Amino acid sequence: MRMTVLASGSKGNSTVIASAGTTLLVDAGLSCRELLKRMKLANEDPAALSAILITHEHQDHIAGLATLARRLRIPVYITEPTHRAWVRMVTPRTTMTYAKWLDQVRTEKAATNGVPHVREATVGIATDPGAPHLASEMWEGPTTTPGAPAQTMPVSTSCVGGDAVELSAAADPDEADAPQESKPSPAHLPSIQYFHSGSNFSIGDISITPFTIPHDAADPCGFVFASRSEAVRMAIATDLGYMPPNVKRALQRVDVLLLESNHDLEMLKDGPYPWAVKQRVLSRVGHLSNHATAEFLAHDYDGGATYIVLGHLSEQNNAPELALFAAEQAIAGRMSLLGNRILLATQSAPLPSISV
Repeated sequence: MRMTVLASGSKGNSTVIASAGTTLLVDAGLSCRELLKRMKLANEDPAALSAILITHEHQDHIAGLATLARRLRIPVYITEPTHRAWVRMVTPRTTMTYAKWLDQVRTEKAATNGVPHVREATVGIATDPGAPHLASEMWEGPTTTPGAPAQTMPVSTSCVGGDAVELSAAADPDEADAPQESKPSPAHLPSIQYFHSGSNFSIGDISITPFTIPHDAADPCGFVFASRSEAVRMAIATDLGYMPPNVKRALQRVDVLLLESNHDLEMLKDGPYPWAVKQRVLSRVGHLSNHATAEFLAHDYDGGATYIVLGHLSEQNNAPELALFAAEQAIAGRMSLLGNRILLATQSAPLPSISV
C-alpha cells in the first residue's frame, strides 16, 4: 500500500491512499486545480481515483470536493450528518434588509385583512443593528438509503442583515468563471455513498474502518485502511481535540500513521489568534498540541509503525522543529532505521510517497 500526503495544514488537507488495484483520495481541501497539480507532482494519476472520502465538512477538508468529484465522475463517501452540514454550507441563500422584510410582513398582513397597502420606500433606510434576524430551516437532508445516489437538493433562503445577495460559502474557484447558466448546483455530486463510524466497508481491494474523533464538526471521523489480508494497515487521525480510548484502539497495529501535531502550547497562547479562537483550538473538540501528541506516542502508542507522519501543523502557532523534537523525545527508545521514522507533512508541497 501507498500513502501520499498532498497537503496538510490549516489551509487545506488531502491524502492519497493506494493499493495495487485501488486509489482513494481522503479529503479535498484544496481547489480542484491545485489538487490535480499536487497529484501530478506526486506522480499520482487522478484518472486512477476510485473515490473521495471525507473526514468532516470544514473548509480545509472540502474546498475542492464538488468540482473534483464532478470532473472525475467518482463517488464521494461521507457520513449523512457531514453531508447535510456540507449542503447547508454550499447552498446559495437569498438575503434581505430588515426594512425590506418588515415591509413584506406589512404587505402580507394587509393582504390578509383585505386592506390595500401602499408599499413604503426603503431607499436610504439602514438595517437596524438591534433588529432580530430570522433564518429559515435549511434542506433537511436526503431521503435515500445509505449507499444510494444522492437526490437533487433544493435551494433554501435565509433572512439576515445586509443587501440582497447570493452566498456560496465553499464554492471552488475553479468554477467561478463558468457561465451562470452552465454552473451546476454547488451541492451536486455525481454519486454519494453513506458510511457510519465503527462500521467497516470496502472500496476495491482496500478495507476501511472509520472511527469517531472529537472535533467541532457534524460527524467527524478518522480512517484505518487495510489490505484485504490485513498485512498492511494505514491510519489517518487529524483534527481531534484529545485522544479518547476508541481512537487509541483504532491506531494500534498500523504500519503508517498520519497523526495531528497542530500547535505548540506557548506559541498558541502568545500568538495572534483572538482569545475565542485560542479557546476553540485548546478545547476537547479542537486540535492536538505537540505535547498531547507526544503524550500519546510515549504512553499509548504500541510502537509498531514503520512511519509516523506529523500533520496539520499550524503555520501561525507551531514550528516544524518543535513538533519533530517533541515526537522524537516521546519515542526516543523505539526509533530505528526500519521503524518509527518520523516525517513532517507540509502545507505547501506533497510529501514523497510512503510505500509499505
